[in-house]
Amino acid sequence: MAQTKKRFAQIERTTKETQIKIEFYLDGEGKAEVDTGVPFMDHMLDLFMKHGMFDGKIVANGDTHIDDHHTTEDLGIVLGQAVREALGDKRGIRRYGNAFVPMDDALAQVVVDCSNRPHLEYRVAPELKEKVGTFDTELVHEFLWKFALEARMNVHVIVPYGHNTHHIIEAIFKALARAIDDAVQIDPRVKGVPSTKGLLT
Repeated sequence: MAQTKKRFAQIERTTKETQIKIEFYLDGEGKAEVDTGVPFMDHMLDLFMKHGMFDGKIVANGDTHIDDHHTTEDLGIVLGQAVREALGDKRGIRRYGNAFVPMDDALAQVVVDCSNRPHLEYRVAPELKEKVGTFDTELVHEFLWKFALEARMNVHVIVPYGHNTHHIIEAIFKALARAIDDAVQIDPRVKGVPSTKGLLT
């Protein structure tokens, strides 16, 4: 099935806590501008866009004088919405994606299903340090859960081992990107949507 147009979404979300704008191209070259006000998330989202071969712009302004929670959570919401909108009716996609990514001492596996059945399974065996720099590492789960919910994806994150917390989280974000890139590819063998139900929306 030939792909006839760029899969794109532009999402804005404004609350009393955050203002977020995302321009997102599903079919890109890994070129992105990221400025969220949360330095660690800038790094992770830059990796996500690069390794998923996504293009776009992610800009956020939030109440980081309190902490990074609201901004990180809302980034998961808006990015999930952008991925879902860019996918459209999901005609011709592979649907499932799987990626293993090593990062020095750490190994992460992420498996996704663009099923319209949101779920996050977060099996991270190593104990993460509470913070990487000033970033609260418990927010990784918060981001992923909100992303899975709004993208309406089934997302399984499995980290069997790792010592360095930064490496573990970086491997997760890279694996998430590559798994999604795998799942959203157009497969010429797929007629319509890959579901016996006849829809994935």
